[in-house]
Amino acid sequence: MAETTHITVAETSDGPCGSDQPGTDVSLPVVELLTGRGFVTGKSGSGKSNSASVIAEKLLDNEFGLLIVDIDGEYYGLKEEYEILHVGGDEECDIQVTTEHAEKIASLALEQNVPIILDVSSYLDESEAEELLTAVARSLFAKAKKQKQPFLLLVEEVHEYIPERGSVGECGKMLIKIGKRGRKHGLGICGISQRPADVKKDFITQCDWLLWHRLTWNNDTKVVQRIIDGEHADAVENLDDGEGFLMTDWAEQVRRVQFHRKKTFDAGATPGLDDFERPELKSVSDDLVSELTEISEEEAERENRIAELREELDEKNSRIAELERELQDARDLQQMADQFVEALVGHVEGAAPGRTERERMRSGPRAPSIPGEQVTLDETSEHDGQTEESAQEFPSSIFDTSAETEASPGPDAGGRESEQTAEAGDGSLLEAAGPESNDQEATVTAGDEPAFTAWEDNSTTASGVDADQLLGELRSPPESVDEDWPSDRSQTPREQIESTLRNDAEIVDESDTEPLVVRECKADIGALPTKTRKMLAFYREFGPATPLDAFFAADGEEDRTAAYSHNRELRTAGLVEHVGRGHYDYCLRNRLVSELEDYVEEETVDGYIRDIEETTDL
Repeated sequence: MAETTHITVAETSDGPCGSDQPGTDVSLPVVELLTGRGFVTGKSGSGKSNSASVIAEKLLDNEFGLLIVDIDGEYYGLKEEYEILHVGGDEECDIQVTTEHAEKIASLALEQNVPIILDVSSYLDESEAEELLTAVARSLFAKAKKQKQPFLLLVEEVHEYIPERGSVGECGKMLIKIGKRGRKHGLGICGISQRPADVKKDFITQCDWLLWHRLTWNNDTKVVQRIIDGEHADAVENLDDGEGFLMTDWAEQVRRVQFHRKKTFDAGATPGLDDFERPELKSVSDDLVSELTEISEEEAERENRIAELREELDEKNSRIAELERELQDARDLQQMADQFVEALVGHVEGAAPGRTERERMRSGPRAPSIPGEQVTLDETSEHDGQTEESAQEFPSSIFDTSAETEASPGPDAGGRESEQTAEAGDGSLLEAAGPESNDQEATVTAGDEPAFTAWEDNSTTASGVDADQLLGELRSPPESVDEDWPSDRSQTPREQIESTLRNDAEIVDESDTEPLVVRECKADIGALPTKTRKMLAFYREFGPATPLDAFFAADGEEDRTAAYSHNRELRTAGLVEHVGRGHYDYCLRNRLVSELEDYVEEETVDGYIRDIEETTDL
């Protein structure tokens, strides 16, 4: 770095409020310029950007460090003469950068004394450009406290960041902080604006040096009147291009000066009818951008990895949806099987008239105590709760009053034969075998033809289907079924079908069927940067806190903008919520409860929360 203490940028000029000796060189002290607060203003075309470029060229000639915040993309012409790093969002820049590069940009500028143009003109999203400038300014301020090296931050259109009216954003607050506290660390700032009335007056009044180019708007000339006096306010309207009033803390009077013309390509000049010829610009060495390129590559890899993880998550979600459909199909099949078994068992046990009649006959007549004793229908009705009138409800074509029921004799317990005869009217209606008989037949007749026959041990349905045989076939696997058929013959058909369906359902249930919101929470927390996740852990452990406290606990610097940037990730992911007075709190439970069905119990939600926190090492 050169030992130059002053740089010559202009000469005095004649005219109202001018010097008695026009043509005298005007120099600026380097230390005050680099570490102080400056303000350059003038309407469009008055020469303010030229004056800023002249100051930049003089500093570059002597290898002093500076960083230019280019709002309109008009400073790249400096690369015609100087090896200066041009970064931003445009493809014409030496490298495209994001907030991830902010710390490295500050490191190159302060630690390696690399002059830098931060071109934010190509960012379509103004908030993205503002976030980048905020991050760079913060990094410069943090490093300047340790570096203690004179350095100038030149900011175009400063009224966009520190406006007179309206709220000042994080970027404006950081620039004001540099203006107030940067000098003691060697970090200076110079703001440039075409509308001094729109710039916060607290910034203007604290400046060490000011340059007023031509102003014609009444509100702007009033600022000149307030800062200097009415005479200069009148004269400022008639200044020539490049001419201005220079007001400094180290000079006794305001000087009317004519700034020199910049020697590099004027990229900010208004286009004319002549052909535009872009000059040959100097390229920076690969070493200057290598580390920035590595950051870009790491960022690209991270974004690719995030895209891959999202794709994997989508595939898993699709698979989970497919398994859920299969599980529902299995449940539907189980329900259909239940209905089928119930209908089948009901048909076998309740719809077979022969079986029903046999049970009625078993429970109805009393057993004869004497061989040959007859039991009438009146006695039978007393046992089964029926009356003669209920028996007469059967059609006469089936039960004739003259019908007889004959029971073939069989040996009783003593080897004798017993016979039971039930009579109704003038004829024998029913003869039933005694209870000790093992293979006797009871026949209910209608006229000369039997209505149905019931066997004691081998009863059949009215349609001729053997009920016990049918149940036996249901309990036995069909010949076409493989060895996987349930081998437990002690189970009923319904139990066997339910067991098979239950096994199938368990196979489906083994898949990951946790709710989608649980998987999303795991993915969201897993994708958080380390500091952001530490902030979330702080909220979870200590409860309501400010983002700044949480960020500091997460090993972050005392940086309000960074804290709220990280906190915004947690808030938009539904992991923390504002609880009042600038405090935020852990709200994972609220997110789960709001997205889960109403029937999910609190204990289940607690289990999901423990699973999420254990999976993500929160």
